[in-house]
Amino acid sequence: MSMLRLIALILAACVPALPQAQTYPAKPVRIIVPFAPGGGTDIQARLLGKNFFESMGQTFVVENRAGASGVIGAELGARAPADGYTILFTTASLAVNVTLYGSRIKFDPLKDLAPVSWITSTPLVLVTHPSVPVKSVKELVALANRSGALNAASNGAGTTSHLSIEMLKQTAGLRATHIPFKGGGPSMISLVSGETDFLYATGPVAAPQIKAGKAKGLAVTTAKRSSAFPALPTMNAVYPGFESDNWYAMFFPAGTPRPIVDKLNAEIGKALKAADIREFMPREALDPVASTPEELGTMFRREIERYAKIIRAGNIKLD
Repeated sequence: MSMLRLIALILAACVPALPQAQTYPAKPVRIIVPFAPGGGTDIQARLLGKNFFESMGQTFVVENRAGASGVIGAELGARAPADGYTILFTTASLAVNVTLYGSRIKFDPLKDLAPVSWITSTPLVLVTHPSVPVKSVKELVALANRSGALNAASNGAGTTSHLSIEMLKQTAGLRATHIPFKGGGPSMISLVSGETDFLYATGPVAAPQIKAGKAKGLAVTTAKRSSAFPALPTMNAVYPGFESDNWYAMFFPAGTPRPIVDKLNAEIGKALKAADIREFMPREALDPVASTPEELGTMFRREIERYAKIIRAGNIKLD
């Protein structure tokens, strides 16, 4: 093949890329949220979808597909056509599920998903029902071990909310009954109703309940104190090495054309600078990130390795 012929073929292959990005999206786009309505993922997805509509002129429809700690919705996202019209908006629980679910996951998150952008990060907040007579993490552990009757809610088996309970068991010898729910909204409802006693809640879900006096905050899981919860100590200060923050990110199915990935990545960066989102983020204990696809991919691999160590150390298995 002549050099001129080779150059012509390369140019021909590249020609569709520009129109592809310019015309996207040409129809409504669905955002799969693999958790129940009302949680931190759902709230952010709807707000981002609103901004995408205002910027791109197409509807972004949030579809809640809860179950199996986000695995069901994630698989739907991974198996969708790689055309840019299905977005998976998920959390750090996906990094947990790689090890926790193992062969039960019928797709490979590293191979079957295309990273788009790390969206936000938030601490998990250890909260109790106001009636629980404790003022610190160590008092909670002591009460739980003394009574043997406290119930610990989580956002679902295998979520970072669940893993934080397991970490507390590993580091402090906590004894409590784990009760999983399908998402941050339902787990917080169980706490404020008094059905459960404590919970590691995501920042966006914990903040309004603490402000309303319906939940009592004890600590945050980030390495440093959170600006959204300045009065709360870190779990790391109480039990050194205890870190388990939550992150939110968007993925496309693997094989989605790079121009579409880049366009959505740019729209995410733009949306995170919008006035309504800039006002919303600190109020809901979220820090905007807006990474490149490559940065999200690197972080995702690192998180898989970190949670794998916790799961294996605790011999944590699904029933």
